Amino acid sequence: MNRYNKDPKVGAPALQSTRLLDQLRERIRYLHYSLQTEKAYVYWARFFVRWHGRNGEMRHPRTMGQAEVEAFLTMLAAERQVSPATHRQALNAILFLYKEVLGQDLPWLQSIGRPPERKRIPVVLTVTEVQSVLALIEGAEGVLARLLYGTGMRLAEGLNLRVKDLDFDRHAIVVRSGKGDKDRVVMLPHSLVRSLRDQLAKSRALWSTDRASQRSGVFMPHALEAKYPRAGESWAWHWVFPSDKLSIDPRTGVERRHHLFDERLGNRLKAALMYSGIAKHATVHTLRHSFATHLLQAGTDIRTVQELLGHSDVSTTMIYTHVLKVAAGGTASPLDTLLPAH
Repeated sequence: MNRYNKDPKVGAPALQSTRLLDQLRERIRYLHYSLQTEKAYVYWARFFVRWHGRNGEMRHPRTMGQAEVEAFLTMLAAERQVSPATHRQALNAILFLYKEVLGQDLPWLQSIGRPPERKRIPVVLTVTEVQSVLALIEGAEGVLARLLYGTGMRLAEGLNLRVKDLDFDRHAIVVRSGKGDKDRVVMLPHSLVRSLRDQLAKSRALWSTDRASQRSGVFMPHALEAKYPRAGESWAWHWVFPSDKLSIDPRTGVERRHHLFDERLGNRLKAALMYSGIAKHATVHTLRHSFATHLLQAGTDIRTVQELLGHSDVSTTMIYTHVLKVAAGGTASPLDTLLPAH
């Protein structure tokens, strides 16, 4: 397998690993991609190789080309009937494998068709529906749900909050390394101050237990652990929403305390929706959609909403104006001129 280390991508160091998937992980980590992206790309690369080797003849991707890639993508669309977003993710993973790991930047890589991105009207809860759902979610998940709706943060952004990111004096929250690795500032809702302080007290109790047990500090981003070896043990860097159980860091193998498992809030929200009788396909991200829509309904300038959401282009924020048009029902149906309202 060492022969596949030849001709590395210009500007990137030579790969040290010898196995294909380890090489893929190595390059992803060198480029500072997220753990979620790493898991997804490794999954699709493994699936790609195994699918072509399903008849017992395993082949290295270097020996395959456009025909094999297109056959795999056709299978996903025709047989597996994956969504366009999943299809694009699989394609991006394979292109990354060929360009960044195998060092192949061939013309056919750019000629492979991509499924068109479909613009969907986001699901939005009414103010009354949000109130009903939030009233049914208690504990740390309840505080997190209120925070996401009250600030418009994404789930990952809320889970990754550190103690130092909360500014109670200015009623502001610094969102670090959001989508696109950008920082931004959002409001800290006045109605959440007490709940957040109570959550910090619970978090500090876990932090004190970890320090008394001399456990490893929390995960530090961007190699800060090497620069500041003790910072991960400090209270300032501790999670606002820590998990009550320890876990193994998949990249380092170190046992430490991570933030809440991301599916916990989703499960609580799903149960709250069912109990409330709300017949909408809502997810945790729906809280962010509702935040933006309700701000625009209240007359907030769309540029302000764009900054709070962290959108690079205002056209992305404009989708919520379509939601308002649908919700407003400004155009009367011709049926209403024929039949009285019931």
